[in-house]
Amino acid sequence: MKGRRPKPTHLKLVTGNPGKRKLNSGEPKPQGNLKDAPAWLTKQQKEGWRYAIGNAPLGLLKRLDRSVLVAWVVAEDLHRRAAKAVEAHGMIQEYESGPQQSPWVAILNKQAQIMMKAAADLGFSPSSRSRIQVADGEQDQAPEERFFD
Repeated sequence: MKGRRPKPTHLKLVTGNPGKRKLNSGEPKPQGNLKDAPAWLTKQQKEGWRYAIGNAPLGLLKRLDRSVLVAWVVAEDLHRRAAKAVEAHGMIQEYESGPQQSPWVAILNKQAQIMMKAAADLGFSPSSRSRIQVADGEQDQAPEERFFD
C-alpha cells in the first residue's frame, strides 16, 4: 500500500478526528495483556522481554503484539552482540584484498533498523508515545507490580 499509514481509530477519537473522516467502527480491539516471554528465547532475550513489558505503559502491549515484541527483543539482543564485536574487533578489518568494513557493522546497522521499526509499531519511540494515551492511574503503577500481577 502506498501513502501514509492509517491512524488507529482510538487515536482519532483522542485527537477529536481533526480530518472529520468516517471512523472505522469495525477495527479489531486486541484482548489480553502481553506478559510471558516465549520459552524459546535466550536468557538475555528474556531479560529484554521483561524490560520491555516492565517499562511499557500499562495495557499497551496485547497478546496480539507478541511477534512484534519478539522481533524487537531479538533485534536488540543481536544489536548488543554486534556492538560488542565491533568494539572488540573494530569497524575495519584487514583482508588479503585490503581493508574492509567489518561484517559486524552491517549486522549492527540492520538490527538497529529492525529495532526502530518495531519500536515505532509498539509505541516505544518518543514520537509514537506522543500519540498514545493511557488511563489515569495506570502510569503510576510500578513495573514490578504490573509484571507479576
